[in-house]
Amino acid sequence: VQLVESGGGSVQPGGSLNLSCTASGFTFSNSEMRWFRQAPGKERELVAQILPRGGITRYAASVKGRFTISRNNVKKMVYLQMNDLKFEDTAVYYCSSFTLVGSTPTVYWGQGTQVTVSS
Repeated sequence: VQLVESGGGSVQPGGSLNLSCTASGFTFSNSEMRWFRQAPGKERELVAQILPRGGITRYAASVKGRFTISRNNVKKMVYLQMNDLKFEDTAVYYCSSFTLVGSTPTVYWGQGTQVTVSS
C-alpha cells in the first residue's frame, strides 16, 4: 500500500497550491479519502474529506471556502486545491485513506508534503 503526496512548496499569503496524492495497493474506489495537516507543536487535524463516490465532501471550518478536495477514482488520485493561503496554513499535509470492511476500519497514511506560507 502506498499513498504518495506531491505539490507542496512555499507560497506567499493569498497564493494557491494544488496537492495531489497517488494511491496504490488497496481498493481506492471503496475508500473515503482525507487530507490532514500538522503544524509544528500542534496536533494533526483533519482538513478535508471526500466519500468514495466523490459526491459528499466535508471541510474544517478554518479552510471552508478556500480549499477544495476532489478525487479521480480511475487515476486513483485525490487532490486538495488550496486558495487564498494564510500563514496559519503552514504545515505538513498528509493524505489518508479510510476503508471499512464490515465494521473493521483500515487507515493508511502518506509520508506528507510540506506547505509553507510566508512573505
